[in-house]
Amino acid sequence: MERKFNDQEVARRNKLQKLQEKNQNPFLITKFTRNYNTLSFKKAFDKFNKEELHTNDTKISLAGRIMAIRQTFLMIHDFYGNIQLYVNKKNQPKLFEMLKDDIDIGDIVGITGTPMKTNTGELTINVIEMTLLSKALKPLPEKWHGLQDEEARARHRYVDLIMNEASTQIFVTRSIILRELRNFMDDQGYLEVETPILHPILGGAAARPFKTHHNALNREYYLRVATEIPLKKLIVGGFEKVYEIGRIFRNEGMDATHNPEFTTIESYEAYISMWEVMDLVQNIFKHIATKLNKLIVEYKNVKIDFAKPFKRVSMFDLVQTKTQIDFRTIKTDQEAIALAKEHHIELAPHQKTKGHILNAFFETFCEAECVQPTFVYDYPIEVSPLAKKNKENEMMTERFELFICGKEYANAFSELNDPIDQQQRFQNQLKERDLGNAEANEMDWDYINALEHGLPPTGGLGIGVDRLVMLFTNQDTIRNVLLFPHMREQK
Repeated sequence: MERKFNDQEVARRNKLQKLQEKNQNPFLITKFTRNYNTLSFKKAFDKFNKEELHTNDTKISLAGRIMAIRQTFLMIHDFYGNIQLYVNKKNQPKLFEMLKDDIDIGDIVGITGTPMKTNTGELTINVIEMTLLSKALKPLPEKWHGLQDEEARARHRYVDLIMNEASTQIFVTRSIILRELRNFMDDQGYLEVETPILHPILGGAAARPFKTHHNALNREYYLRVATEIPLKKLIVGGFEKVYEIGRIFRNEGMDATHNPEFTTIESYEAYISMWEVMDLVQNIFKHIATKLNKLIVEYKNVKIDFAKPFKRVSMFDLVQTKTQIDFRTIKTDQEAIALAKEHHIELAPHQKTKGHILNAFFETFCEAECVQPTFVYDYPIEVSPLAKKNKENEMMTERFELFICGKEYANAFSELNDPIDQQQRFQNQLKERDLGNAEANEMDWDYINALEHGLPPTGGLGIGVDRLVMLFTNQDTIRNVLLFPHMREQK
């Protein structure tokens, strides 16, 4: 395909060609030695006044991208910020000619100079030498408007990071959150592990998978939809506290809170129940909020308070409060189906049971109203194939989810460790698959075999890291917290 260039792109390529003809090809330069970045330079010299810097001949070597050119002044940007450069036309005529003939906004340069302050007191580098390290063959977006379109920012993240400091800070915060998740779990005695991405069996979550083919083994694999099953096998093997931070892949729709690949942290601890996991989750969120100095987070114009204890409420009670229906008194699936019809809740063929319908009532009428951090427990067994039954009500499981601003942030169980019950649950999942539930788990005989060797009582947890970052950076779409989100093809 023949590429077409606009006038600016043609002019930049012509400049590059002239440099190459003069044996000054910037793309042949392999390194530039720096002794400062913009931040360390400011820390070292901003404390001096103009007169003091006039006699300071410290040699400064610094590199970055040119963001503005105004006569003999330039603005250079690196990861740490911006600093002004000054080219003295009288003392550095060749340098001034280079600036005029060879340099464009967006170029990456290395400079050597001395510190100075202008008449307005702005810390500046008086440039003695300048080396063009990389020629930008495309112009940057217009300075004042930058790159504002969200789709363009996500599609061309590299330009977004150049132009928008706020975007860079989102991803710095993401890195801090990941680091603090590890620090917290490590401090609690959990061991970080890695488990396979290619799975022969679909399981660990209700989700549509991506499929791939392994040529050497001549068999189909799924990209993992969760890390749950392998991590629980490690608990069977004798590990007592494990966690994994990893990429998960689900072949589902894309919206403000869903991307085909995303990051989770899952943890499992032997000899505890979901009630202790609730405490763990609350402590994780409070730890991150404290480290970010955000115990009060403003998200979507709502102030979320992480200093207070999280609310804990049964799904039964939430639904009863909102609809005046006590599902504890519903005896048959037919009664529940009638209630769903009365309340205009549409049911798929596999959802025509009391448990599914209770969950549908919660999602329809209650979920959005869980604004402050709320642990919702008493999940139906039909939607919790890997969770232990509730002792008092076998229709329910020992499972909770954490909701904030109407969105799920964590999912946790007292893990099902009865291999006979687990086999039956898998068989029920296969029945749901036959009824059209494409997200149902498959029969996992190796996991049953593992459980038959003995899984101790275990508390398990999964947290969506991307939503966590969205929350603490006040972003309303997941693609703003993913460096390279998946995008629909441009037409």
